[in-house]
Amino acid sequence: MINIGARPPERRGTVATGRISKLMFGQGHGYIRVNGREVYFHRADLHESVSFNDLAVDDAVTFELLDDAVSGARALQVKRKSQR
Repeated sequence: MINIGARPPERRGTVATGRISKLMFGQGHGYIRVNGREVYFHRADLHESVSFNDLAVDDAVTFELLDDAVSGARALQVKRKSQR
């Protein structure tokens, strides 16, 4: 039996840290440099407490790294890393 009102399972990735390398404010996306590669994120992938317009290149961030065989790596739940 198919549940019509069911939501798709929430995507989860592995916890990672990196630095923002590019921001495309007009398009609403950016890239995070992690382990020598750039990982894509969209403004919809930000943690609910983060505003896309408050981010800056070189900000340290934490996120969930989702490696998708079809679309490639993507960062989810992106938020600025706590400063100590």
